[in-house]
Amino acid sequence: MTGTASLAGADFRAGEQVERRYPGRVMHVTYPDDFASELETVIAQLAGLAADPRVRVIVVGQAIPGSAAAARKIRETRPDVRVGFIAPHEDPDTVGAACDIALRPDETARAAAVVDMAERMGARNLVHYSFSRHMAGQIMPERRNSMAGECEKRGIAFHFATAPDPAGAGGLAAAQEFILDDVPRQLATLGPATAFFGTSDSLEEAMIGAILKAHAGYFVEQDAPAPTLGYPAALGLKIPPDKVDDQAWLHEECRRLIAERGMGGHFGAWAQPLDMVAIRALTHLLLDAADEKADFRDSVTVERYLNAEAGGPVQIRRSDRHGNQWLVLLDHVTY
Repeated sequence: MTGTASLAGADFRAGEQVERRYPGRVMHVTYPDDFASELETVIAQLAGLAADPRVRVIVVGQAIPGSAAAARKIRETRPDVRVGFIAPHEDPDTVGAACDIALRPDETARAAAVVDMAERMGARNLVHYSFSRHMAGQIMPERRNSMAGECEKRGIAFHFATAPDPAGAGGLAAAQEFILDDVPRQLATLGPATAFFGTSDSLEEAMIGAILKAHAGYFVEQDAPAPTLGYPAALGLKIPPDKVDDQAWLHEECRRLIAERGMGGHFGAWAQPLDMVAIRALTHLLLDAADEKADFRDSVTVERYLNAEAGGPVQIRRSDRHGNQWLVLLDHVTY
């Protein structure tokens, strides 16, 4: 189960990829675009998948709110079904108790990595955009605090800025308009050696575009880092259908277009979209586990399946809180 093509294009394409890879064995379904207001629908839809006796594995990416409640319902009637979560939105304690295995970005390590890369790029300030809905959870506030602490160690000034919630009354348009107006204000106040980070992928295009227009500032990576997020629209990059999942081509095009604007070295992303890598890897792993060909609890095995899908080395570590949650980092790419 993934988001729709309009809501989460990379996740949707990963779902299509595994469906094609396992014809007749994998069924790709999507959750509602307005999942936040359709919680009961999400729970019923996800839990209902286990009513089919042929179903042995359920993978949800991203594991939106309601996924944990659905997994608990599945356990009541089908404890034999393996449930895997990708990038769960709910807190680790809730997730760890509900699913068999979860893969999420290593946000603590990312906090240090983002600040380190910002410093390498030349930043002396870091502006962190978010809003109350994201700061009400557990992981994003922890990452923000880790970023602030890392900035203090390195002598970089950390600035927390409140942006409109893209899911709020003004919608996406109001949130993006705020970013387009505020980035130049921040640069005028703090100076060109300022890096920007936001907790919502909906804000990335506006941030990238504002930095390019100002010809100043840095954008280390997105909240969910990938070359497909924000960059094509901000750079006016038209992606041919045969290149939509060609990450090497996307990186080179982003690098070329940014260099043409005289802003080389000011931007970055991850080498691959983690959700795509994780959806493919976890589906393969849990299907093999259902066939008794793999142990999804073994760290070496989890890493091997991730490496195979990423096309290169992946850093993973087991969460300290739960033995069934894995924290993942992919390589960073600078444009």
